[in-house]
Amino acid sequence: MASITLDLSDTQFQKLQDLATVHGVALEVLLKASLEDWINSQKSEFVDAANYVLAKNAELYQRLA
Repeated sequence: MASITLDLSDTQFQKLQDLATVHGVALEVLLKASLEDWINSQKSEFVDAANYVLAKNAELYQRLA
Protein backbone atom coordinates (compact mmCIF):
# COMPACT_ATOMS: atom_id res chain seq x y z
CA MET A 1 0.00 0.00 0.00
CA ALA A 2 1.27 3.44 -0.89
CA SER A 3 1.34 6.31 1.56
CA ILE A 4 1.35 10.07 1.19
CA THR A 5 2.36 12.96 3.41
CA LEU A 6 0.50 16.27 3.30
CA ASP A 7 1.38 19.61 4.85
CA LEU A 8 -1.74 21.15 6.40
CA SER A 9 -2.17 24.35 8.29
CA ASP A 10 -3.07 23.99 11.95
CA THR A 11 -6.54 25.29 11.11
CA GLN A 12 -7.07 22.73 8.33
CA PHE A 13 -5.89 19.92 10.56
CA GLN A 14 -8.17 21.01 13.40
CA LYS A 15 -11.17 21.22 11.05
CA LEU A 16 -10.47 17.70 9.81
CA GLN A 17 -10.11 16.39 13.35
CA ASP A 18 -13.36 18.07 14.37
CA LEU A 19 -15.18 16.62 11.36
CA ALA A 20 -13.87 13.13 12.11
CA THR A 21 -14.97 13.48 15.73
CA VAL A 22 -18.46 14.63 14.70
CA HIS A 23 -18.81 11.53 12.50
CA GLY A 24 -17.25 9.24 15.09
CA VAL A 25 -14.47 7.96 12.85
CA ALA A 26 -10.70 8.14 12.83
CA LEU A 27 -9.15 10.97 10.86
CA GLU A 28 -7.53 8.48 8.47
CA VAL A 29 -10.89 6.81 7.79
CA LEU A 30 -12.49 10.17 7.07
CA LEU A 31 -9.72 11.14 4.66
CA LYS A 32 -9.76 7.80 2.83
CA ALA A 33 -13.55 7.88 2.45
CA SER A 34 -13.50 11.50 1.27
CA LEU A 35 -10.79 10.78 -1.27
CA GLU A 36 -12.63 7.72 -2.58
CA ASP A 37 -15.83 9.75 -2.98
CA TRP A 38 -13.94 12.48 -4.84
CA ILE A 39 -12.26 10.00 -7.19
CA ASN A 40 -15.57 8.30 -7.96
CA SER A 41 -17.31 11.62 -8.62
CA GLN A 42 -14.57 12.58 -11.08
CA LYS A 43 -15.08 9.31 -12.97
CA SER A 44 -18.82 9.87 -13.01
CA GLU A 45 -18.48 13.43 -14.31
CA PHE A 46 -16.15 12.25 -17.10
CA VAL A 47 -18.52 9.45 -18.11
CA ASP A 48 -21.46 11.87 -18.13
CA ALA A 49 -19.54 14.34 -20.30
CA ALA A 50 -18.39 11.62 -22.70
CA ASN A 51 -21.93 10.25 -23.04
CA TYR A 52 -23.26 13.75 -23.68
CA VAL A 53 -20.73 14.35 -26.47
CA LEU A 54 -21.40 10.95 -28.02
CA ALA A 55 -25.17 11.47 -27.97
CA LYS A 56 -24.92 15.05 -29.23
CA ASN A 57 -22.72 14.05 -32.16
CA ALA A 58 -24.24 10.62 -32.88
CA GLU A 59 -25.60 11.67 -36.27
CA LEU A 60 -22.27 13.16 -37.32
CA TYR A 61 -20.38 10.05 -36.21
CA GLN A 62 -22.83 7.87 -38.16
CA ARG A 63 -22.25 9.90 -41.34
CA LEU A 64 -18.49 9.72 -40.90
CA ALA A 65 -18.50 5.95 -40.37
